[in-house]
Amino acid sequence: MRKTILITGASSGLGQGMAEKFAAKGHNLALCARRLDRLESFKSSLLEKHPNIRIELQSLDVNDHDAVFTVFKAFQQSFTTIDRIIINAGMGKGASIGTGYFEANRETAMTNFVAALAQAEAAMEIFREQNHGHLVTISSVSAVRGFRRALNVYSATKAGLTTMTEGIRIDVQNTPIKVSCIHPGFIRTELNEKVKKVPFIVDLDTGCAALVKAIDKEKPTSYTPTWPWLFVQQLMRWLPDSMLKKFS
Repeated sequence: MRKTILITGASSGLGQGMAEKFAAKGHNLALCARRLDRLESFKSSLLEKHPNIRIELQSLDVNDHDAVFTVFKAFQQSFTTIDRIIINAGMGKGASIGTGYFEANRETAMTNFVAALAQAEAAMEIFREQNHGHLVTISSVSAVRGFRRALNVYSATKAGLTTMTEGIRIDVQNTPIKVSCIHPGFIRTELNEKVKKVPFIVDLDTGCAALVKAIDKEKPTSYTPTWPWLFVQQLMRWLPDSMLKKFS
């Protein structure tokens, strides 16, 4: 059992939803996010329901790359060992390239890819030292193609995260270190609560249950919820550009 799990971006959305599911399964949690006050409130609510687990918190902005290494190492020292690290923190700001939103697009690129690289580096240093562990990256079904508008940069960062994760997995093949890339479909969170027309979207609880199920299987690549996204992502690879508009 992966007893102790570290999750970034755990103060809301998918990070918080996954933490709730793992807590219910009896896992100890190392949770970090920028909003420590929200994490503290969340910790209290979790311990009321699951008093036999251990939860440690750290404030972390994943774009502070030095802090990523410091926080991950602090969690390892506190728990002695970290069994699974879920790189979840991300954002979806931005707009079509060339429409005056460079700063928002840059922030998304830095958070979703460069900061993910820092987290992967810090995680893999721990796992290589321990000679065991499970690295999980939260990508997106949007990684399979390029998309318009706000997804211009977002989908590119997720494609980069997917291929980086694959490379890490090949690097440690045939070792006790496992590496998984999870591609969620559309799940209702704070990031997309204002977007009304989204195909196949599911609520947060349903989406996070599917994520945790996929993570626990420790497959190299997963699309969640499996139906319809395992089928849809295959279809998306062959759709003409004109039809991709329906997904963004």
